[in-house]
Amino acid sequence: MRLTLRQLEVFCAICQGGGVTAASSEISISQSAASQALADLESSLDGVLFLRAGRRLVLNNRGRALLPQALELLERAREIEAQLRDGASLPIKVRLAASQTIGNQLLPPMVSQFVAQHPAASIEVMIANTSSVIEAVATFRADAGFIEGICDDTDLFSYPWREDELVIVASPHHPLVRKRNLAAVHFAAVQWVLREAGSGTREVLLQAAQQARFGVRNALTMGHNEAIQAAVIAGAGIGCLSRSVVAPALRRGELKALRTPFLDLTRKLHLVLHRRRYVGAGLCAVLNACDAKLGK
Repeated sequence: MRLTLRQLEVFCAICQGGGVTAASSEISISQSAASQALADLESSLDGVLFLRAGRRLVLNNRGRALLPQALELLERAREIEAQLRDGASLPIKVRLAASQTIGNQLLPPMVSQFVAQHPAASIEVMIANTSSVIEAVATFRADAGFIEGICDDTDLFSYPWREDELVIVASPHHPLVRKRNLAAVHFAAVQWVLREAGSGTREVLLQAAQQARFGVRNALTMGHNEAIQAAVIAGAGIGCLSRSVVAPALRRGELKALRTPFLDLTRKLHLVLHRRRYVGAGLCAVLNACDAKLGK
């Protein structure tokens, strides 16, 4: 057997970091050593694993097939090493991806408590919209993802995690705040401030609006919940955000929640995992700390 765990470690670090430079920094070796390890691995496997485009390395079909197996081998090797070192605990290093409401509001207390209890643990949380989280998990750049939308990627498992309530909000000076007996027709006639395409929040709103048979006039698109909140407060239009996001602004009177009994704005949040991702002890411990259950 010619391939080594170091070669596989370099390979995985290149895949997850985006290049040799990032990989060498991640695993604390020189760039030349990382390049040599990759060259030795490709030689051992009788073929290249990446397409070269200048300095960019893009996984080819062989590389994509190897990646989940390499990640599993490394994780299992770490577990064996920890078990045979007088039962020493396994150093936990986990990369999570989460859509904005989850990443900014729900996950921080959970992962903070976990790190406090496991000081040697390293948890990285990438925050993006739902489609980007799905992509990160599908390409193994994240070990697991938490999303606010729907996952249609057949390479991923999607597990129900918890429920979240969206709310329609407006500036206290918006005309709809003073209107009684709001109906769907009133929401078709106003301007909206929305999240970008690919956002789970936007997806749920547009689906609810379609069911209520009114169109959404998108006046302004913004990529962050906080930016939408600020724009709505400034009077740019009405918005739809998680109640957990807008709760402080509602308490301060900067925003008003509009009554929408004709809209179904309750959504399910999901945990997504790649079907070929090995769930080792470290990842399992982090998911348990986040109350994420690997079951239907």
